[in-house]
Amino acid sequence: MSKPAISFAGCQSLAAETVALVRADVGFYLFITLYTLVGFIFLDTIGAADRAAYSIYVDHWLFLCVVFLPLVAFVIDASHIVRRFDRRRGLAARRLFSPSRIARLVSGLCLVMTFMIFQGTFTSIKNGLVVWRQGFRYDQIQADIDAWMHFGVDPWQWLSFAQVDFVRMALEWNYSIVFFTSSFAGLFFVATSPLAVRVRTRFIFCFMLVWVILGNVLAGLFMSAGPAFYGKVTGDELRFAPQLQFLARGTGWPESAVSYQDYLWMLHSLGQTGFGSGISAFPSVHVGLAVFNALFAWEYSRRLGILAFAYAGLIEVTSVYLGWHYAIDGYAAAIVTVLIYAATRQMIADGRTATQAADAPRGKLAVPAGSVVAG
Repeated sequence: MSKPAISFAGCQSLAAETVALVRADVGFYLFITLYTLVGFIFLDTIGAADRAAYSIYVDHWLFLCVVFLPLVAFVIDASHIVRRFDRRRGLAARRLFSPSRIARLVSGLCLVMTFMIFQGTFTSIKNGLVVWRQGFRYDQIQADIDAWMHFGVDPWQWLSFAQVDFVRMALEWNYSIVFFTSSFAGLFFVATSPLAVRVRTRFIFCFMLVWVILGNVLAGLFMSAGPAFYGKVTGDELRFAPQLQFLARGTGWPESAVSYQDYLWMLHSLGQTGFGSGISAFPSVHVGLAVFNALFAWEYSRRLGILAFAYAGLIEVTSVYLGWHYAIDGYAAAIVTVLIYAATRQMIADGRTATQAADAPRGKLAVPAGSVVAG
């Protein structure tokens, strides 16, 4: 009779800890709720309620965050146990699957799933920006500034030496698949792992602000389409023609830049929404996220930080090479992201590390100091 009682008590403890962790994330849920409300008001005000995009993310998000990333995390943890704990595998496994660890995983998954709504709002607002601004107003001036900053030459011309098909395909695959998978894998890790307790609150708020400020606020203020669409929005088909002719060699390959660019322009022309729809170039969210990840990687390890900043540089170069962005889009994104990072570091205190949390007195739940707790 004692075992069921202990099991029931354990379940109660797990449920209580999970609920407490979810409540500690109330600030994130409030932010996403307010952001979504603003998105609905914005679309309704400009008469673009049909541009809302939420259901399109459900299938992809469920697969990525409920199936793929948890499976990858489990495989990594299991392999770590097998390789590193020859004599203490049982203890390591019990710690890995402890109630506290499971509570952190479940509460983190709840938060990550809410980001499906966050991404839907981001895309919805982005879809509405071109309606609000009545087109793309700043491509010519941004392209001219870009050329002026690069000694009178459009920056893509500096990269023309690398116009080789296998280079293009590798960069396209990295830009469209590897980049976003790794970015959301970072969010998943920070949201669900006790190892990231110290930076969790600051990381997640900073992550959201990069998307909102770069991809919605500044994108709407400086509405531009980017080199791939320059001819369509300015009438000057010649300026980027050689670059687009090279990119057109990837037509038909799903991960090619030109295939996705054609898809986006089709949706734009028809006034429809779709997965990842919405066109805006300035500033580059790709570069902003890459710099954001590099800044946090630098906190963890200088070597990892150097690699991460090098990768951010690759994303900047790739965005120009593939015709998605003017170079200044990446420069501006990097500067604004550093400012967002610095501001959140000043305003949000870091929580306790996983080791400190483990050493906390029993019976008291370790909650990140930077978390917003109800009450």
